[in-house]
Amino acid sequence: MYDARSIELNRTVFLLDVLLSIVMFLLSFLARDILTAGEDIDFVSHLFLLPLLLVLLVTFLSHFGAYDLPRHTTIKWYVWAVSRGVSLAIGILLILLFFLNIQYVSRAVILAFAVVELIALVTVRVVTKIYFNRAVASGEHSLKILIIGTGERAKELVQGLKKQSDWGVEIVGHLDPDHTRVGQFVDDVPVIGAVDNISDILKNHVVDEVIIAIPRSLLNDAEPIVLACELEGIKLRFMADVFNLHVARISLTQMGDAPLLTLEPVSQDDTQLLVKRIFDVTVTLLAMPIFLPILAVAAIAVKLDSPGPIFFVQQRVGLRKHLFPMFKMRSMYIDAEERFKEIEHLNEAEGPIFKMTNDPRVTKVGHFLRKSSIDELPQLFNVLRGEMSLVGPRPMSTRDVDLFDKGIQRKRFSVNPGITCIWQISGRSNLPFHKWLELDLEYIETWSLWLDLKILLKTIPSVLKSKGAV
Repeated sequence: MYDARSIELNRTVFLLDVLLSIVMFLLSFLARDILTAGEDIDFVSHLFLLPLLLVLLVTFLSHFGAYDLPRHTTIKWYVWAVSRGVSLAIGILLILLFFLNIQYVSRAVILAFAVVELIALVTVRVVTKIYFNRAVASGEHSLKILIIGTGERAKELVQGLKKQSDWGVEIVGHLDPDHTRVGQFVDDVPVIGAVDNISDILKNHVVDEVIIAIPRSLLNDAEPIVLACELEGIKLRFMADVFNLHVARISLTQMGDAPLLTLEPVSQDDTQLLVKRIFDVTVTLLAMPIFLPILAVAAIAVKLDSPGPIFFVQQRVGLRKHLFPMFKMRSMYIDAEERFKEIEHLNEAEGPIFKMTNDPRVTKVGHFLRKSSIDELPQLFNVLRGEMSLVGPRPMSTRDVDLFDKGIQRKRFSVNPGITCIWQISGRSNLPFHKWLELDLEYIETWSLWLDLKILLKTIPSVLKSKGAV
């Protein structure tokens, strides 16, 4: 298993199993009047069984292969694995209740739980399998990899990647120390540049990982490659020797017989990232009943104020420079994009971003939407889609990104963009670009779940005061 996404998927399925098991157990108990013909049973005594039940379920589900990756299994296999796991877990629990002569636990509740639990766990895996198959078929989650090297070892690496990657691999191209090899092909994959062109290559291509597959003796200096990857926030792996380099996190992955050393410029714990994702989805769903009525009223106001669509959708640069459609309430007239060149020279902000206090393209309702940040609420749907997080560097347009003049500025693409970040609670659009960037990088370097929570709590009064909003 090579893809980190597979690990994330496995953890998500595991957490869903635990959460669904708890919910199904509670639902089975709540149906006790029907199941036990009005018999009075104690909730607490049943609740004490839940930890044991969860341990039995997870143990046997894992043993029978219910957590095997979708790539190596079928829906039929999942149904069989889950059926055996649930049956054995419930069977052992009932045997324990019998031999320990525990009479206060309702067998009807336990059996009802077994039925709904089986249906719930199988459903999770059917949905997971369908999602996996569609994702692989579309190639949307395939790893985009740049290979440093064109020799036999590089060819072997590409073959190993394609065999072992669960979600698919797209080789962006090869780089070679020899400039004369540029334009040639390695097994139908082009050599798109020399090693000393890596900064420009990474800037102009979507790359998830860079893998060095040439002997150390052929590298005069590996530091430019490492530095370029660090500035762009791109994961770097070595197929060859280990270098004494200072990076945020180093990990070793086995690819066949070849060890790959991973150098990550940003240290991010996979478990914490999973918890962050669950937190984002949970908070967003809980907030929807509050924000949907506000969005509905705002949508009516936008429609009545000026002709055009309710929402404004623009391609923004996200994680590792992957483009995604970002949603906003339309706050400008429909010809705003065409009129941009007329007022671009009136930019009040330094750096690549554009800011204008009295932008003539903004509608009357748009001024209020921007001042109150209501125009940003549709980005909650981007959070649910996984393209954004509640907290993270703001997603920037391709126009702004093209104007970046320093490699370190693109390090912000090493994490998911967010609706709010440190800049939001530190002056919002009143901040100069260089300070905005400093705060984004500070967030990336010091990120923690606690920091996310503090930023979210401080964002609320900042938005209510409309401080720095344009």
